[in-house]
Amino acid sequence: MRLAGKSAIITGAGSGFGEGMAERFAQEGCRVMVADINEENGRRVAAAIDGAIFYKVDVTDNLQVRSMVQTAVEEFGGIDILVNNAGVAQRNMPMLDVPEEVFDRIYAVNVKSIYLSALHAVPVMREKGGVIINTASTAAVSPRPGLTWYNGSKGAVVTLTKSMAVELAKDKIRVNALNPVAGETGLLAEFMGGEDTPEIRQKFINTIPLGRLSTPLDVANAALFLASDEAEFITGVCLEVDGGRCV
Repeated sequence: MRLAGKSAIITGAGSGFGEGMAERFAQEGCRVMVADINEENGRRVAAAIDGAIFYKVDVTDNLQVRSMVQTAVEEFGGIDILVNNAGVAQRNMPMLDVPEEVFDRIYAVNVKSIYLSALHAVPVMREKGGVIINTASTAAVSPRPGLTWYNGSKGAVVTLTKSMAVELAKDKIRVNALNPVAGETGLLAEFMGGEDTPEIRQKFINTIPLGRLSTPLDVANAALFLASDEAEFITGVCLEVDGGRCV
């Protein structure tokens, strides 16, 4: 059991990559907080995982994030692993056509949420060390046209990850990121311009050397490695889970 005796908060765990991580971590002995703004999805995932708890949270709200962390500490006695996975997509369109409110939402969910979780979780994790994993994207490394502002938000996640890793190393807190390629999640249609058709999907797949989209299990297995003691000397890494997309 690679995460036996450990506890984790996973945001955006009500579906997609976050759901996959919650399930995989629990299989390896971790107690999991399924944190999500969608209560129906979050409760469904938590109910299917032995020992998991659900917490409804808007990761852009300071007080809600603080309460999320406090609840995890009360339930688990501490926090060993924090996965900042909650994110929103940008519909593929010309950069100047993206409304200001959409831009603000992208940066609030994809970037500000990491700041807020750090404010409240890092002081707790400093007591005995821990692991932070941020979900970035191949968009940060090899950006697709039509997703400029989303690409920029994930680029910020990569830079934040590296800077956090250096600053928190003295506290024995490792910080890494995952760069998944487009995957079988609810965000896929947005990346494709609002419509998921076999033809458009194939265009995406044609850019991935291994010939398929990513799955929640692909990302969960990578996150499990980074969260485990097997990666105890790895920090500041942004691991591409992309079937060769960024080569």
